[in-house]
Formats: sequence, structure tokens, C-alpha cells
Amino acid sequence: MSYLKAFIVGGIICAIAQILIDKTKLTSARVLVMYVVTGAILSGLGIYQKLVDFAGAGATIPLTGFGHSLVQGTLKAVKEQGIIGIFTGGFQAGAGGLGAAVVFGYLFGILFKPKTKP
Repeated sequence: MSYLKAFIVGGIICAIAQILIDKTKLTSARVLVMYVVTGAILSGLGIYQKLVDFAGAGATIPLTGFGHSLVQGTLKAVKEQGIIGIFTGGFQAGAGGLGAAVVFGYLFGILFKPKTKP
């Protein structure tokens, strides 16, 4: 049942983004930024954690989950380190995902030849 919840919630989040890209004049970059900020705001208000508890990876994998991760990392670092945690918490929480994105992006750049669209 948890797989179904994750699939439905993650699918809805991604479908909303696709609709925003297709039906509005928003660029995909603006939608991505909007999703990260929305996840951060909902996390700060304590709302996004309830969605994570319900859907698991369906809520943590999309970009809204990245915003949630940044806020949770910052809150944890502030509790542990004080005011300096404001500056370090988000980096610590997002380091694994960002590091993986850089490594895999580099590997795919080496393995495949990108082509420009005509």
C-alpha cells in the first residue's frame, strides 16, 4: 500500500508541475524554483512533514521534498549548533543529493554525446 501512496502523491506533484509548464507562460526553471520554495515554506509551517509521513518517497523525491530537506536540515543544525546552523544546516542536509547529481551528471556527460535541437 505504501508504494501506491508514494506513486499517487508523487504523480500528482509531478502532474501539477507539468500542467503549470504546459498551460501557463511559466518556464520549467521557474516551476522548479517555485516547487523548492513551496516545499520549504510548507516544511517550515509543519505541513509538509505530514505529507512525507503519508506518502514517503512520493513526497521526498520531487523538488518539493528538496525544499523540505533544506528546512529540516537547517532546523536540526540550529538546535545543535545555534545560530551558525542557519548557514550550515541546509548544506549538510542537501550535500548527498547534490553530490550525487554532480557525479552522475558528469558520468552521463562523458558516456553520451549531447545533441542540440535544430
